Amino acid sequence: MEAVYEKYFRGNLPHIWCPGCGNGIVMSALARALDKLGYPQDDVLMISGIGCSSRMTGYMDLNTVHTAHGRALAFATGAKVAEPRLKVFVVMGDGDAAAIGGNHFIHACRRNIDMTAIVINNSIYGMTGGQFSPLTPLGKKATTAPYGSIDRAFNLVDLARGAGATYVARCDVYHAVQLTNLIVEAANHKGFSVVEAVATCPISYGRHNDMPAPAAMMNWLKESTVTVQQAAKMTEEELQDKIIIGKHFETEAVEYCEQMAQLLAEAKAGEA
Repeated sequence: MEAVYEKYFRGNLPHIWCPGCGNGIVMSALARALDKLGYPQDDVLMISGIGCSSRMTGYMDLNTVHTAHGRALAFATGAKVAEPRLKVFVVMGDGDAAAIGGNHFIHACRRNIDMTAIVINNSIYGMTGGQFSPLTPLGKKATTAPYGSIDRAFNLVDLARGAGATYVARCDVYHAVQLTNLIVEAANHKGFSVVEAVATCPISYGRHNDMPAPAAMMNWLKESTVTVQQAAKMTEEELQDKIIIGKHFETEAVEYCEQMAQLLAEAKAGEA
């Protein structure tokens, strides 16, 4: 496994994430997934926006672009349309993807462009001061919600599916092996794939919500997660505050780049 990390990391480690941050676990899961997929590194494009998770593009030895806040999917769409051969992975935080980047997210789902979006959900704006995000659970505290957030959180799985994504999964950093496998499955799916990775943030989220120690947050994930199969047998009351992990949805639809290629071919034929 050490050889995998040496292959996919640039060598500018240790990283700058806080102790107990889940971003490093997601990055390691992505590296293992890429190794399983066997893509040549020059064929992989990784794009991030702004935030703690977006530092990942600085560490991984791939074609990488560190873009503007909330615009990672817009950059990725342009790159994929220009070079459809690229295997595109977009890494975003919950604020990056669901707040300022929310419109880009729903339209990327709608277009069904062939790429994998990994949304690291630590329930908070971790880098900019601990403000609540669109994925902060109802009643949880943040620097901008000291008495608990009164905003209902998005269910990112439902949002992605409703917007048109053709593969949707959720996992967490406690179940790192399963997270790796879901990223592999998402990458192999032809169309827009979303993997929500529920992550730990002891500093900006945990210490405001009675979980200041990394071990406490990992134990919370262990106790809070249930599989899709388990959830199907549980009542709504039993599922309260549970995190449902696994593949939630997969279907087929026409892929955007294929439509673009067909349109261009028809346009050229019409000019002949």
